[in-house]
Amino acid sequence: MSGLIYNIAADIVVAIHFGWILFLIGGAFIGRRRRWVMWTHLAALGYSVLLQSFSWICPLTYLEVWLRNRGEGETYAGSFIGHYLERLVYVEVPQGWLFFFTGIVIATSAATYYKAWVKAR
Repeated sequence: MSGLIYNIAADIVVAIHFGWILFLIGGAFIGRRRRWVMWTHLAALGYSVLLQSFSWICPLTYLEVWLRNRGEGETYAGSFIGHYLERLVYVEVPQGWLFFFTGIVIATSAATYYKAWVKAR
């Protein structure tokens, strides 16, 4: 039974990881109205660039792997939903493309924040 708890916890971590990725991509649209979200989003983008620049692995990945290793007796790691969410979170993309897409997200975020800042003045 305890293995099942670890696998459920790992699925929750994957869902949080997926939510974090969505926040990185679209957080500027929320952040333009809420200053604390803007600063959180900018910090998250900066952290993402650090992870990519130094080829570091996200701590959520380490946590998920640890939880999966503690789980026992599954035919594949986690649940049906977790299995397919993992394919979205851990998509195989060459490093150059990942930097390119990150640049697009940062440019879009900067434009969104700039437009909101000019409008507020």
